[in-house]
Amino acid sequence: MTKRERRTFSKEFKEQIVQLHASGKPRAEIIKDYKLTPSAFDKWVRQHNTTGSFEEKDNRTPEQEELIRLRKENQKLSMENDILKQAALIMGRK
Repeated sequence: MTKRERRTFSKEFKEQIVQLHASGKPRAEIIKDYKLTPSAFDKWVRQHNTTGSFEEKDNRTPEQEELIRLRKENQKLSMENDILKQAALIMGRK
């Protein structure tokens, strides 16, 4: 089995695919005709129906947003803690 090369699709292309589906063209036919993965197709339709946007940041749940915010805060606090440890070591030597 050969590995598929990762492809990127424009917002306009994704919108056209979703519109084809909305106009009644069968899912399987769209996937076959455009050589799409079923998961990509389903994701585009879901994103379009949920928010109308294909951007990941626009389709995050509040829990995902909070997790990202908390990870950033945790990283910042960890860095600050490391700085304070280094300062304490330096002050202890004097």
